[in-house]
Amino acid sequence: MNILVTLNSNYIEQLIVMLTSLVKSNANESFDIYIAHSSLDEDDINLINNSVCKDRCAIINLKIPDSMFNEAPITDRYPKEMYYRIFASQYLPGFLDRILYLDPDIVVINSIRNLYNMEMGNNFFAAASHVNKGLKKINEIRLDMPEDSMYINSGVMLLNLKELRKKQNIQEVYDYIENKKVFFLLPDQDVINGVYADKTVHIDAMIYNLSDRYLYLYNANPKNINTKKDMRWVAHNTSIVHYCGRNKPWKNGYKGELGVFYYYFENLVNRNISS
Repeated sequence: MNILVTLNSNYIEQLIVMLTSLVKSNANESFDIYIAHSSLDEDDINLINNSVCKDRCAIINLKIPDSMFNEAPITDRYPKEMYYRIFASQYLPGFLDRILYLDPDIVVINSIRNLYNMEMGNNFFAAASHVNKGLKKINEIRLDMPEDSMYINSGVMLLNLKELRKKQNIQEVYDYIENKKVFFLLPDQDVINGVYADKTVHIDAMIYNLSDRYLYLYNANPKNINTKKDMRWVAHNTSIVHYCGRNKPWKNGYKGELGVFYYYFENLVNRNISS
């Protein structure tokens, strides 16, 4: 399986936990991990490489040159890094047909094979939404999305690289940013939603992008009183847990139930280091 991550040196510890969980929870799989970045040094890459199972996990260092995306709208708020997910097909090897993007603030607790091999047709992306009906309408208006579009979370995205290479219009993205940037809250995620809402397959957030907030809102909804999800259900059914937002289990003041999964894999990492 091909996995894409983008990060800076502040998230190396979390990336190592994520990769440990990926390999541990997919015992019969091997992975090529493409790390797209602009600032990691050789020591950072060596640390990552020495912390993963080399038998099933190959690290590919992709330092994005400063010259790439030179024509893109760039500001302090819209750095070049925001384009790494949007234009992944521009710098990833041409022999890759698909790749799964994962944020570093994730743990994988069950198999991702069904997600990775899902049928995408001629769509560019597959991702889950965390947004309720009220915010859904606001996002449609804010980003000029088609009616009844789902605003997706871009922390877990399957990319159809073959279709992106054939049909993605780079200038369309640049023009959209220039026209809509004053309305952006989460720039690269907003762009993906605004430009590609009609080229995105929707996947189940409860299975493939479960956050503490999403779990809480689901269980608090009176409509779900007979289908509430406890930690046993999550452990058996969820594949990907995402610690999105500011509520992180590695930070002081964390509040949530899903941190138990992060602590489990963090402990595995620490045990491997000490041994």
